[in-house]
Amino acid sequence: MASISSLLLFLLPWLLLVSLCRASDDQLTSSKPLIFPQDKLISKNGVFALGLFSLTTNSSTRSYLGIWYYKIPNRTYVWVANRDNPITNSSSSVSLVVTNRSELVLSDREGRIYWTAAAITTGDSAGATAAALRDVGNLVLLSSNGSMVWQSFGDPTDTVLPGMSVHMNPRKGFTERLFSWKGLEDPSTGEFSIGGDATTGLQFMIWKGSSTVYWRSTAWNGKTFLASYTSSDNNTVVNTRIIANGDDISLTLTSMGELPIMNVKMSNTGKLEFNIWNRIASAWTVLYTFPEYECDRYASCGPFGYCDGTEAVPTCKCLDGFEPQGAWPSGGCARETPLRCGGDDQFVTLQNAKTPAMPVFVRNRSFDGCAAECVSNCSCSAYAYSNFSTAVSGGDTSRCLLWFGELLDLGMYARDGNGESLYLRLAGSPATTKWRKMAKILLPVAASALVFAAAGMCIVWIYKLPAKRRSKDALMKAILGYSRAPNELGDENVELPFVKFRDIASATNNFSEDNMLGQGGFGIVYKGTLGQNLEVAIKRLSQASGQGVEEFRNEVILIAKLQHRNLVRLIGCCIHGDEKLLIYEYLPNKSLDSIIFDAANKDILDWPTRLWIIKGISRGLQYLHQDSRLTVIHRDLKTSNILLDADMSPKISDFGMARIFGGNQHEANTNRVVGTYGYMSPEYAMDGAFSVKSDTYSFGVIVLEIISGLKISLTHCNGFLNLLAYAWSLWTDGKAMDLVDSCLAKSCSATEALRCIQIGLLCVQDNPNSRPFMSSVVTMLENETTTLSVPKQPMCFSYWGAQGAEENTSSSSQNNTSLSTVLEGW
Repeated sequence: MASISSLLLFLLPWLLLVSLCRASDDQLTSSKPLIFPQDKLISKNGVFALGLFSLTTNSSTRSYLGIWYYKIPNRTYVWVANRDNPITNSSSSVSLVVTNRSELVLSDREGRIYWTAAAITTGDSAGATAAALRDVGNLVLLSSNGSMVWQSFGDPTDTVLPGMSVHMNPRKGFTERLFSWKGLEDPSTGEFSIGGDATTGLQFMIWKGSSTVYWRSTAWNGKTFLASYTSSDNNTVVNTRIIANGDDISLTLTSMGELPIMNVKMSNTGKLEFNIWNRIASAWTVLYTFPEYECDRYASCGPFGYCDGTEAVPTCKCLDGFEPQGAWPSGGCARETPLRCGGDDQFVTLQNAKTPAMPVFVRNRSFDGCAAECVSNCSCSAYAYSNFSTAVSGGDTSRCLLWFGELLDLGMYARDGNGESLYLRLAGSPATTKWRKMAKILLPVAASALVFAAAGMCIVWIYKLPAKRRSKDALMKAILGYSRAPNELGDENVELPFVKFRDIASATNNFSEDNMLGQGGFGIVYKGTLGQNLEVAIKRLSQASGQGVEEFRNEVILIAKLQHRNLVRLIGCCIHGDEKLLIYEYLPNKSLDSIIFDAANKDILDWPTRLWIIKGISRGLQYLHQDSRLTVIHRDLKTSNILLDADMSPKISDFGMARIFGGNQHEANTNRVVGTYGYMSPEYAMDGAFSVKSDTYSFGVIVLEIISGLKISLTHCNGFLNLLAYAWSLWTDGKAMDLVDSCLAKSCSATEALRCIQIGLLCVQDNPNSRPFMSSVVTMLENETTTLSVPKQPMCFSYWGAQGAEENTSSSSQNNTSLSTVLEGW
């Protein structure tokens, strides 16, 4: 009986509180608690809500107290109180109460406490008497005189909101950290966190685990830090800045003008994301992410290596005066010429650089004094100088940074203002360095000229031999080695059967018209059977076609070397006199365009199949661009070049116009523009500039064609100039589902279709730098939780043209058909 009486005495105050009226909309007091799950706290203007939430619906449901955006349909949590102590007893009522001990307590009726926040009292403030949720997303404890004695902004989880700060104090060796969620449905503390560098107070870092640096910002130079956003009407500016106040240094998200719905989030994948809510698309737009690319991860390029963010595909490089060493790129680079203290060392300026890790912060120095510190010390590898806009501890606004020994985690920014000048120490005078650079250019050029000359002499010698002595294998080897350059795949270890011409003639019934699968600008494709039952498609190149030895060699080498389930498989080849033939696997479901543009047959491709095809094409392109040994640009990607096997799996074909990038090359220009209008990116069609982003553009066009069943080249598409203009208009009007092919009405998922349309529009943006890499596209397609950016309006040519683009006077896609159009009958 005594124990029951004690329990009743404990529960009596709690029961009395429950019986009282509920809390007001944006405030709770000691006499007006929140009783969950039915109650919630709403900020004054309805911007944020606080309440209990669950992310799963199974029997082991875990509940959390959190804050989320109240006015947007996409439930997004910005703060979680009991992230590592969830409520698992769903049958018990839970309350949030301001106690008479000036605490905010989350507990259940059994007396289990899941979370508390205690008021921090000072001489001029009393204990807490109420709690309120502000429109900025800040839960605050208030004293009787209205002063704030605790705030959720001071105890963040994974999100920074405008007006919120992340603090560090290098003098005390202290830094706050934001910790990611463990998973998309698990808000408990994850493995990634971001906070300040407490040793210098000049940079912020992402850690994986407790101490492993995953990413590092450049050192603060007194300017805008990390990222900024300006609204389209220029009425709102949001900056992510470092603000110094004596010993306290903070990373703060500040806003001038109308407060946008935005945040900075430490994701569970290790990305720091800057998000803004797009009201038109009703979705989050990711403005910036850090790390931005793979080589931007901490020290990924090794000592004296740097991540070149100015390239179309950012990659690791060595600084001038250095060369790769060990396992590249993690092994980094070594000096070509050792430093000689007191010799002819020089300092070169690297503009717009991400300064290296682990600087030594020297205070109270002028620029000349900072330079003298490094010049006079033989171990000093580099220095950088800046002035803060506000003084740090001691009133000093100067910032002299010195680096000793190896330089680690360098980078070059593509955008002005993100980096600063880094002064790097090199051995040798400027004249010596100039001659060294010239030698680096001239020697490879001379070597290449000798290789070209030798290859040409070999071909001439073979062709001059009597017919009986001419070796077909030697001829094939010569042609496959024709015009071989250092950045190409070469013919070494090409395991590809050379099929005899008479066997091909027999397989096609002597190239009978009954065996024809299709015909195009580069010749005819026949169906044939080699051996007993191997069905093949044989491409017989016309002597009048624009495809010559180089294009033939491209296709043989590339498809033989690049093996992927979403690339067409080359079985063999043949050269017989002037005949050039390629033997492919036979694909019974023809080319993609022969189905989606055929009103009688398009319904055989339902929505799940079309989505399967879109994903397969994206994976094939990712392999070409990133996962194969070298970067391969297709340059003639279109629906007629996408072939379908018996399972409707897509196969990318026709590599005659492909180009290979090697080493650090990621973009090129040409006067020989190839491809088909409509699928060619604007920068390529007009200026001859091509990169992996050129293929991304073509992929975006294909995606929109697959979804709509409409051709890109169709003029006056529903009153618009072309499919891109039509798709963009529907997207901006909120009618994007009208783009979906009518035959997909029963099988189409609106969520998946809208996502694919948005991805397609992202891929066809005018600026190639705005288009995603195919690796990102694959992630967007495979992971529905990946946030998509809002696309910008694509360039729409007034007339795509009915003819293919021409290379000088030779057409690469003649009569609106390229070599791959021949394969429509597969």
